[in-house]
Amino acid sequence: MIEVGSHHERPSSSALPTVYVVDDDAAVLGSLRFLLETDGFAVRTFRSGTALLNAGGARGADCYVIDYKMPDINGIELAGRLREADRGAPVILITGYPDENISTRAAAAGVKDVVLKPLLDENLINRIRRAIQDRPRA
Repeated sequence: MIEVGSHHERPSSSALPTVYVVDDDAAVLGSLRFLLETDGFAVRTFRSGTALLNAGGARGADCYVIDYKMPDINGIELAGRLREADRGAPVILITGYPDENISTRAAAAGVKDVVLKPLLDENLINRIRRAIQDRPRA
């Protein structure tokens, strides 16, 4: 599977918060990487849910930003798989295909928030910061 721009080590606790972004659109991945790195996050990107899962569920994320509509596994299914694997990091679902039931289905899978494309700017940054801040600590 393709993994784009990976960091192989988890940053130390004094390092930047790490956001794992999963989207099958390379342009979206590049834009989100730029946006998030510019705002002070370490970023690791994956072109599919399968790539993330093949990377061992990508342990080390402080937050996941996952696209809803992907060819291999949709974002809600991926969020559910991460929750089943007992990953405590919050998941934010991004979508350009909103429907009336997406928020309900996403919440049932443990998704913290749903953000509509193309509004992936300060709105997304604020939701990521809030999700990381509100995350229960072990």
